[in-house]
Amino acid sequence: MGAGAWGTALAKVLADAGNNVALWARRQELADEINDTHRNTEYVGDVELPKSIRATSDPADALSGACTVFLAVPSQTMRANLERWTDQIGDDVTLVSLAKGIELDTLLRMSQVVVQVTGADPSRVAVVTGPNLASEIADEQPGATVVACSDSGRAVTLQRALSTPYLRPYTNADVIGAEVGGACKNVIALACGMAAGVGLGENTAAAIITRGLAEIMRLGIALGAKPATMAGLAGVGDLVATCTSPHSRNRTFGERLGRGGTMESALRAAGGHVAEGVTSCESVLALAASYDVEMPLTDAVQRVCHKGLSVDEAVALLLGRSTKPE
Repeated sequence: MGAGAWGTALAKVLADAGNNVALWARRQELADEINDTHRNTEYVGDVELPKSIRATSDPADALSGACTVFLAVPSQTMRANLERWTDQIGDDVTLVSLAKGIELDTLLRMSQVVVQVTGADPSRVAVVTGPNLASEIADEQPGATVVACSDSGRAVTLQRALSTPYLRPYTNADVIGAEVGGACKNVIALACGMAAGVGLGENTAAAIITRGLAEIMRLGIALGAKPATMAGLAGVGDLVATCTSPHSRNRTFGERLGRGGTMESALRAAGGHVAEGVTSCESVLALAASYDVEMPLTDAVQRVCHKGLSVDEAVALLLGRSTKPE
């Protein structure tokens, strides 16, 4: 459900793994392009999609008879979309969140939003996350991902459904850790982009990634996540990919801000697509505050994006913090 870059790339993975795939697109013209040309040029370029993918702009059509529903909509629209779709989803369907974020008003993780809206037992809800840049997966570059679900049977079923020669899925029972890693890394990627935009180098990037991981681990552990999850694909893996890749929307958005661009100009340059971290920095920071967890990098990003702080001022603020043991 969702024919953006990640939804389309994962639909391709599922089809390549031998599954029957219906892909819901919000716009009829996009569904027509996928069906007629087997391409989604707006989101994944000239990649040829399997002919077995059937696109539709009718949610009821897409959901009819589905045994697994992958939710590939932005985190802040997950609730509104699900409220429209819930009546059309079967009682034992596995619901898989592909969104990475914390809901602004409720500070809920995406799996919690899914459970709250649909009434599904948490064991029916899974998360797919990891260092998964959509463009590279669509190009069939080798990668790995994490399928997190408290029900080991469902996790293994999803693992098999996603296994292809170019994508290796791992199972994990730690849904909290998987989601915290996915939500927070976008914020740290913005910080990395901002640093690159003002001309700072690899030492700075390494420091931001490492101290960013420390923030993510502090929050994750406070919420009940396992430290090992943060050290794996859903934590370090996703963080490194998003912080270092020119294909990362969050890093690129931060870089534009670091070069002196305004939020408005960065948004225009991104084709009107807001980087998830711009919204997530507020909800992640609020969630951290509710657990008394300190997240200085996230705080600095939030001030740049929403309080008018310049990137140079943010760097000075971070370097001026009192010294302490690592």
